[in-house]
Amino acid sequence: MIKLNELANREGATKGRMRVGRGPGSGKGKTAGRGVKGQKSRTGVSIAGFEGGQMPLHMRLPKRGFRNPFAKKLVEVNLWRIAQAIEAGKLDAKKPIDAAALIAAGVIRRERDGIRILGNDAIKGKLEITAHSATASARKILEDAGGKLTLTAKPKAEPSAKRLARSKNKNRAANDEAKAAKGQAKAKAPAEAAAPAAPEASAES
Repeated sequence: MIKLNELANREGATKGRMRVGRGPGSGKGKTAGRGVKGQKSRTGVSIAGFEGGQMPLHMRLPKRGFRNPFAKKLVEVNLWRIAQAIEAGKLDAKKPIDAAALIAAGVIRRERDGIRILGNDAIKGKLEITAHSATASARKILEDAGGKLTLTAKPKAEPSAKRLARSKNKNRAANDEAKAAKGQAKAKAPAEAAAPAAPEASAES
């Protein structure tokens, strides 16, 4: 008969934490498994990849490719996944399908920077989908089935107050410079008009 106070994990299922720095007799005393003294025996080591002053390996190797730091993180959704949710009754094919509907149906977890529709299988019924991006094959499948695909761009973030103030200052400075240049041109024009013309030198007879 099994008793609650006798329940335990199988032998070897759990392993106790290694206790370091508890004397030389423990096998992990003194340096506590970190080797000898020095920078690497302490926390916060900042010489990872340092090779004694020579060019490190990760800098000698050629670099390939490019990763765009401003790339949008789009959540990809296949048409068959949407069709599966419709068959399960989680989505209503008669209503527009957008990011909020997909999240409510459990098709996706979050919207991120937008939704991208993928597809290479035929679907049944006319679907009206609103997304931020879609492949050419997904668009063709939806249009062939009589559906509609609406692409919307996510609104850009409003500029901060600091950036707005900076742009206003730049515009104000440019306007002031333009006014100053215009005033100088106006002041120069009457002066040139009032100056008498130099007499022509008469030819000696």
